[in-house]
Amino acid sequence: MAHISPWASSIGLIDGSARLLDPGAPLILYGPWLKNEIPTASSKVAFDEDLRARNPEWGIRDMETVLDVAREHGFGSEEVVAMPANNFSVVLRKG
Repeated sequence: MAHISPWASSIGLIDGSARLLDPGAPLILYGPWLKNEIPTASSKVAFDEDLRARNPEWGIRDMETVLDVAREHGFGSEEVVAMPANNFSVVLRKG
């Protein structure tokens, strides 16, 4: 959802989850992410360009930026799991 929606939607997802989830409950985000320490695959760059061509508010998000927003909303205990096709699952837990 984070990459095929405006940035404000991702913030809304995190904010709403922070209000609705019980302490310890997970918020799991899956998809392509940009990560500073991992080189971006050319297929991911092409996908990001395609998303932005369809809607300039869409695009692959920087994982650290999303994690910063999640922390500001009381999430922690991040677990990042590498998935097939250069994707990641990001598991956050409500504090």
